[in-house]
Amino acid sequence: MRIALGLSYLGLNYEGWQSQLSGRTIQDQLEKALLEFTKHPIRVHCAGRTDSKVHALMQVVHFESPVERDQASWVRGLNSFLPQDISVHWATPVSDSFDARRCAVARKYIYLLLESPVKPSLEFGRVGWCFKPLDGGAMQSSAKCLIGTHDYSSFRAAACQSLTPVKTLHSIKIERRHHQASHPLMGESSYWRFEFVGNAFLHHMIRNIMGCLVYVGQGRKTPEWMQLVLEAKNRDAAAPTYAPEGLYFAGPQYDSNWGLPEATHLMNWLV
Repeated sequence: MRIALGLSYLGLNYEGWQSQLSGRTIQDQLEKALLEFTKHPIRVHCAGRTDSKVHALMQVVHFESPVERDQASWVRGLNSFLPQDISVHWATPVSDSFDARRCAVARKYIYLLLESPVKPSLEFGRVGWCFKPLDGGAMQSSAKCLIGTHDYSSFRAAACQSLTPVKTLHSIKIERRHHQASHPLMGESSYWRFEFVGNAFLHHMIRNIMGCLVYVGQGRKTPEWMQLVLEAKNRDAAAPTYAPEGLYFAGPQYDSNWGLPEATHLMNWLV
């Protein structure tokens, strides 16, 4: 029978989703737990690969199971064999036509950025960091040209395996939570939340867009520069790739007919 799982993970200690010889990937850890739990080797397929140090609030996978277990047993059983920074939230049987990647109609990513004169400590590994003030209005203005269906070659990593650089970005939302300094020596800080929703994304696409947004926010480039970067269709035209630590895969979106959960309880934290 085919099973779908929803899981979350903190990517800080892992080399991304996809299996590697080192075994230090999310896929390797999940397949190891499945082997322990079912006593059978099982290959899993995910909705969207994540890079090294990138997190997930709801990764969705599917696999063929040679054994039957109830939904609660899949959750409790797998979690007993998984590291503390990876957790299965739900499990459900699905039809053989369900594919975690191909059936997704959209995907959502969130980037958390700390704007502060002081580097993150408690948030280390969980946020990106910028010590210079950011102009939210400028970033909002520059992001508008990215919405729609475009060739995003300027934001594509050299190692990208996508068959086409043409993708559709449905929305980009930028929100700020400002914290007033309690003493002049401390300086002021803000948390920025960037949300990206699209049909699919190229390798490093969001982190490359983030690098450009920060350039604009800091005043190093004008908002109009983003349009020039997009039209260039050349990676060299864009800013450097931004840090992976602040990036979260918030999950795929499916047609309601599949009856899958749309979120985990962790979504309340960031969404």
